Amino acid sequence: QVLDFGWPDMHTPALEKICSICKAMDTWLNAAAHNVVVLHNKGNRGRLGVVVAAYMHYSNISASADQALDRFAMKRFYEDKVVPVGQPSQKRYIHYFSGLLSGSIKMNNKPLFLHHVIMHGIPNFESKGGCRPFLKIYQAMQPVYTSGI
Repeated sequence: QVLDFGWPDMHTPALEKICSICKAMDTWLNAAAHNVVVLHNKGNRGRLGVVVAAYMHYSNISASADQALDRFAMKRFYEDKVVPVGQPSQKRYIHYFSGLLSGSIKMNNKPLFLHHVIMHGIPNFESKGGCRPFLKIYQAMQPVYTSGI
């Protein structure tokens, strides 16, 4: 059985997608003792890290005794191979997902509107002490606005 839950590189998936991935993995692993999950990623390790970290949180809540043992192997792999990479937004989404599981946060289905972007201070990305900001805004993984450079 092969499932494709991909999303664009350098992006974080919607929380609903993370929930679907974790549920599919858990259902498959609980269906038979010999079932395993193999994760494949074509891009950077950040996307793989999101899935592994999310499932570690998910399995802590729904884990059987056998899965609890596997969790330690996943945690070691995650810490050794994945953590140094990962975008801040990917790490933030793992915290959001953990909050969903614990009940400390709830999903809001109301639309959000971006009214303005504020940059406090000017980052020094160029040798002359400045930068040229570039902004790309996505809605449902589709770019809806790209600023000039």
